[in-house]
Amino acid sequence: MELIAQSAATNELGDRIIKVNHAGEHGAINIYNGQIFMARLTARSMVSQLTAFRSHEQRHRAIFGAELQRRGRPHCRSYWLCGFGGLVLGLITGLFGARTIAATTLAVESVVLRHLEQQLVVLQGNDPDAVSAISAIVSEEQQHHDHSASRVQEGTFWPKVLVPIVSASTEAVIWLGMRL
Repeated sequence: MELIAQSAATNELGDRIIKVNHAGEHGAINIYNGQIFMARLTARSMVSQLTAFRSHEQRHRAIFGAELQRRGRPHCRSYWLCGFGGLVLGLITGLFGARTIAATTLAVESVVLRHLEQQLVVLQGNDPDAVSAISAIVSEEQQHHDHSASRVQEGTFWPKVLVPIVSASTEAVIWLGMRL
């Protein structure tokens, strides 16, 4: 009986994680939508890379969406909040150009990668479908992080200001999503 209860609790955690990851990917798509819109004015050289990153995030959202559908679960209640917040963040950071865009992606991806690693540890051996979905996106998220890190110059104003704010905001959205 205890094993069944433990399995149900793990499945509930897996469901919640997949829901929050799905909402997060929706937010990421909208960050890129806002940044692409503004980068056409402020950082034209980044538009093609941002478009490629957005296509990765669209694929990630589809992976988590398919897993939610397979599980018979609705999207997270924070889905639309993530989308709206992502768009606002993308528009504002895109307005300030290439370094700000890169600093934002670096901050978001640092938090996301840490959470994905934790999720894989917690779900390993307990929810293979969730592990498979999460594992399918890690390398592209790492690519976004590493590419952005190479564009951010240490000691510049924007990374010092934005990285802590965006990181804390991303953590707060994940925390909220896990509780809604």
